Amino acid sequence: MIRRFGESPEAGRTYTRRIGVYSLLPQGNRLLLTCQTEPGPDLQLPGGGIDPGESPITALHREVYEETGWLIAAPRRVGAFRRFTFMPEYDLWAEKVCLIYRARPVRRLGPPTEAFHEALWMEATDAVHLLGSEGDSYFAQRYLQGL
Repeated sequence: MIRRFGESPEAGRTYTRRIGVYSLLPQGNRLLLTCQTEPGPDLQLPGGGIDPGESPITALHREVYEETGWLIAAPRRVGAFRRFTFMPEYDLWAEKVCLIYRARPVRRLGPPTEAFHEALWMEATDAVHLLGSEGDSYFAQRYLQGL
């Protein structure tokens, strides 16, 4: 069973399952994060949805690059969680299944290519308290505990 964070699903509401990949990107005591400025701001682990026909690892590389401008190496799955939420950008009530990886940030190629995203480095101890998703915070805390 996958751990759930956030709001309970509403009775009678139909949710569409959306599977996504997200990454802890440590360098020393810091994590590379993305801040989605619209409609936000919302501090997040970089990542997003898996496109039809795309593998989770391919999606992870693509999403991290789009949201941070960084290339990554050696992704390793460390867990998963789910949450029920409204996704305004898709006008969709979703059951988001979030696959969490840990990867090594290798090189910054440039700014994020996805609109309304800014890459930033933050001390992991601060990120635990500032990430917008309880699930993201949980995995940042597990990283600090030696995940």
